[in-house]
Amino acid sequence: MPKKKKDNAMPEKQKEETPKKFIPIFIMGKEYMVPETLTILKAMEYSGYKLIRGCGCRGGICGACATVYRTKNDYRLKVGLACQTVVEVGMYLTQIPFYPANKSEYDIEKLEPTVNALMKLYPELSRCLSCNTCSKICPQDIKVMEYVNAAMRGDLKRVATLSFECIMCGLCASRCPAEIVQYNIAILCRRLYSRHIVPKAGDLSARVKEIEQHKYAEEYKKLKKFSEKELMKMYAERDIEPV
Repeated sequence: MPKKKKDNAMPEKQKEETPKKFIPIFIMGKEYMVPETLTILKAMEYSGYKLIRGCGCRGGICGACATVYRTKNDYRLKVGLACQTVVEVGMYLTQIPFYPANKSEYDIEKLEPTVNALMKLYPELSRCLSCNTCSKICPQDIKVMEYVNAAMRGDLKRVATLSFECIMCGLCASRCPAEIVQYNIAILCRRLYSRHIVPKAGDLSARVKEIEQHKYAEEYKKLKKFSEKELMKMYAERDIEPV
């Protein structure tokens, strides 16, 4: 009787012990060998860096970990979120705690919700080339160029809707050939729209009035006397409105 051929499949335990493949990357000019499956953020920590700024949520939501990098034999500067971008062989990394873009100062109460107000604060808005580079680089897949075009038309509602999920990471501005700071324009439009165009919520106004009349003063005093443990228990057992 012929012998049964050995199963060439690797045992599960052995699979787990298979060495990871390491690749070279450069952080602030110094070379490190890191597992090829890590994100930039994890690779930096693997290399011994303690991140106290620019790490944020780690889920691609807050936009705090904007990164500038270059790959081997490629002249182009690239950008990405460190918590989402996987390392590449020969990657040169530089962290930026925030994107250094221009930001206009204004009093939202004194501004009118018009295209003239936008252009006065951000005149570079009119230089948009409609190249769509801003949309292509956006980690949230926001239609950035579309809301910029809406801003040029003075359509604040459209800008507010399209830019609602913007995480203010600055990557769109970093790639814009017209040097537009798209995300600062977007937040200005959202502020103008919510302050001057959207009708005030009746329930919110009523609650603010109740607070100003000190309706909940006694309840606040009682809450202040509870310990942290008691407050956490109350929070966990609170009534939650149905979805």
